[in-house]
Amino acid sequence: MSELLPLASPATRLPRPAWLKARAPTGEDYQDVHRLMREQRLHTVCEAAHCPNMGECWNHRTATFLLLGDTCTRGCRYCAITKGKPQPIDEAEPERVAASVAHLHLRFAVLTSVNRDDVPDGGAHIFARTIELIRQREPACKVEVLIPDFDGNWAALQVVLEARPDVLNHNIETVPRIFRRFRPRASFQQSLELLARAHAFDPQMITKSGMLVGAGETNAEVLEVLTALRSAEVQVLTIGQYLAPDSSYWPIERYVTPAEFADFQAEGLRCGFRHVESGPLVRSSYNAHQHVAAAQH
Repeated sequence: MSELLPLASPATRLPRPAWLKARAPTGEDYQDVHRLMREQRLHTVCEAAHCPNMGECWNHRTATFLLLGDTCTRGCRYCAITKGKPQPIDEAEPERVAASVAHLHLRFAVLTSVNRDDVPDGGAHIFARTIELIRQREPACKVEVLIPDFDGNWAALQVVLEARPDVLNHNIETVPRIFRRFRPRASFQQSLELLARAHAFDPQMITKSGMLVGAGETNAEVLEVLTALRSAEVQVLTIGQYLAPDSSYWPIERYVTPAEFADFQAEGLRCGFRHVESGPLVRSSYNAHQHVAAAQH
């Protein structure tokens, strides 16, 4: 594979290629999910992070629930979620999420959250309680959690792990060279340790991580991250194109081609991942239910 050399300066606005076009959200099922989220006063990362797949996923009656409010205590330079001082944690949120999962008759639910560095456990108890209530309401529903790093609080991680999610996901996001500028306050090695600890807790639990490319990394650096993730026993990997929410965010250095994403997938499988979802519009929860089925074979 050739190097992914930066082709544009931060001031350059790159035209979006045809392979990054996504359909505008519409349809009866989309409207039903949208209405439910508003009625239950719930947030979705689909909306908060401007996900390009929102229309497709919502029309399949799936959504990734955003726990712990809609305001993040960190200032990651790639993420569209609102930053600032959040409202107090809503302890009733898990009940509303579980009720929504039951209403949608989901067989696979994804739970993620903003960072809540303002509370001692980073909101880990809300993840655990939500998993518990979903299992009570919809026992056949599998649950994936896409968790923050809890600022290295391993006791908080343990709270989530003891709730026994079917999939433990934590995104590495980018390569070590630009990590601390891309994700201020986070640490590449800390994220790797979190994933390794999750695998050690229960080797049967599926662990998963994801990357965004096109932010200035090289192909060689991407492959190094794949090797590092495999050393932490991560089993499922997602790789997608980084898309800046607007010009105030980390710049897009280049658009990675579909052929290159196919190469990443092949390299990931060669490294030993059980499943690799790699493509321009791939996000960490896209086709999440299929990731589990693939990883179990």
